[in-house]
Amino acid sequence: MKKKTDVVYAERANWKFNGELVNSFDAHISKSVPLYKEGHDLICDMSDFFIKPKSLCYEIGCSTGTLILKLATHHQNKPEAHFIGIDIEEDMIKKAEAKLAKVEGLNASFLAEDVIELDMHEADLIICYYTIQFVKTSVRQNIINSIYEKLNWGGALFLFEKVRGADARFQDIITALYNDYKLRAGYTPDEIINKSRSLKGVLEPFSTQGNLDMLRRAGFVDVNTVQKYLCFEGFLAIK
Repeated sequence: MKKKTDVVYAERANWKFNGELVNSFDAHISKSVPLYKEGHDLICDMSDFFIKPKSLCYEIGCSTGTLILKLATHHQNKPEAHFIGIDIEEDMIKKAEAKLAKVEGLNASFLAEDVIELDMHEADLIICYYTIQFVKTSVRQNIINSIYEKLNWGGALFLFEKVRGADARFQDIITALYNDYKLRAGYTPDEIINKSRSLKGVLEPFSTQGNLDMLRRAGFVDVNTVQKYLCFEGFLAIK
């Protein structure tokens, strides 16, 4: 008998962030991405250096709103700071808004928008948490350029991405170890293969150097890796 995940992953190059995936997204992504929740905690802790009274923070590709709500909760002592989650998928935003409705006193909101077309206000913090890797490579630089322009001086971008190995040998090692990680997490070999098939042409990671080059072309000079596990890397870029 097929599990639900087999149905979600079965079609080649057909990964979607809507429909039946939305209700299981948080559990699925936490199981699939090493240090996913720890990355949320790290961003909350490091956001103390950038969020001030009246600060504006965006998360681009907020999915079900878990991180932006955690940030808003973390900074409840700064009531005029505002936290905005943006996602192109309306199903994700509906789920995020339902979460927000269950919590009182959070200065947060959500927008179902395409970030390519969105005119953001000036912000002290912008987050892309495993988002840009799903954006067409032809427009990624434009998005990072826009983020740099909208950040206040001294503001920060957290860019967390799946990354390719520096060369074929490292890529082979990383792929093998990540497959081992997913097997330990409880995925079957068929589920691992089916998901890889569904992500063809949908997930297009850059290498570490490729991401650094993209950040520096946008204008970022001060960039540092703040989290790394195999093919998953978090960058902090300060304007």
